[in-house]
Amino acid sequence: MKRIVVTGGAGFIGSNFVKYILGLYPDYSVHVLDKLTYAGNMANLESCRGERNFSFQKGDICNKRDVDEACRNADWIVNFAAETHVDRSISSPQAFVETDVLGTYILLEAVKEFKIERYVQISTDEVYGSIDRGSFTEESPLNPSSPYAASKAGADLLALSSWTTYRLPVLITRSSNNYGPYQHPEKFIPLFITNALEDRQLPLYGDGLNVRDWLYVRDNCTAIDLILHKGKEGEIYNVGANEEKKNLDVVHLILAYLGKQESLIRHVTDRKGHDRRYSLNSSKLRKLGWKPEANFEKSLKQTVAWYTENVEWWKKIKGGEFQEYYRRHYDL
Repeated sequence: MKRIVVTGGAGFIGSNFVKYILGLYPDYSVHVLDKLTYAGNMANLESCRGERNFSFQKGDICNKRDVDEACRNADWIVNFAAETHVDRSISSPQAFVETDVLGTYILLEAVKEFKIERYVQISTDEVYGSIDRGSFTEESPLNPSSPYAASKAGADLLALSSWTTYRLPVLITRSSNNYGPYQHPEKFIPLFITNALEDRQLPLYGDGLNVRDWLYVRDNCTAIDLILHKGKEGEIYNVGANEEKKNLDVVHLILAYLGKQESLIRHVTDRKGHDRRYSLNSSKLRKLGWKPEANFEKSLKQTVAWYTENVEWWKKIKGGEFQEYYRRHYDL
């Protein structure tokens, strides 16, 4: 039996990964460590409660005592815990530096102290910055544009240095933009789905022609699983689906699936430092045996259906602090 500590396991990708692992490996135990910030949600893990091989600890990766308690008897750690919303990083960067960099350092110290067998650092394609043509490989230089991307790049470098200096068993995944069920409605796809369901305006940055490679969250989970089991220590693995879409085209699809008018689209002032295009070369991971299964149009339609059928889940999130943030940020 392997005991896996999943930090940030009550968040979007983390909770999907926890459920994926529990479903695939009944002899593994999963311990979630999550601070339950605004982006962490115990409702995401409702189906796990009561399972004999699942446990939860409310705690902060920036707190050594919490981390030591979680990791003392662990075999593997998968670190999803992070501040992740680019918009919030621009207005309030300190929390990103603290969680994404200091938190990673404290986890790496736990790897060293407790002789953890494997540590997977969950990163992002945003550490590479923008690319006009071609695709980033794992050897591409880091050129982050936002405080969020910079904090994740810093965490990656800490992890890589711990491999070089201490030979800690570190692996890094850098995925493209994820989408799917349980994603916080501050993010692009769920924000536009839920706003459209409420017949509210859809705040689209700039001309809407920014390009992202869209990765269905389950495909990311299968990639992380493979890297955790078969990846080479000290290595980075890009995780991309080769599903590049302009933001405006994604919005048109969402509106079409919901039968809503395109007059809901409102172009707003572009985000500061907004990267134009992300694109990943994932051939290294594909040689390891991974390939994405999802078709973007089909999986986006399924995602739209999930938010349509789970109104109570996102309505609770979109009240209170969210509304205050939304009005302040978009001036809507």
